[in-house]
Amino acid sequence: MTGFSIAITTTNSNESAEKIIAAVMKKKLAACVQVFPVVSHYVWKVELLREDEVLLQMKIKTADYEALAETIRTIHPYDTPEIVRLEIVQGEKVI
Repeated sequence: MTGFSIAITTTNSNESAEKIIAAVMKKKLAACVQVFPVVSHYVWKVELLREDEVLLQMKIKTADYEALAETIRTIHPYDTPEIVRLEIVQGEKVI
């Protein structure tokens, strides 16, 4: 275990993404947040949906994940936001 992870979430607008980024960075819960426009296709409450979304990819300390997830939950406009942590098993050493 490296002690570092990638956390991802999607949200419904650039404005929402900026609010999440501001809160995460203010609390120093991510070293970097990358933002990508995406089109999501999913089933919600038995309905097939297609939505333009914004994907946030955050480089974090694994130990900060719970605080990060809680910060996102308090700001996020979705009832059930996707918040996923992917452990970094190997990567280049930072100098």
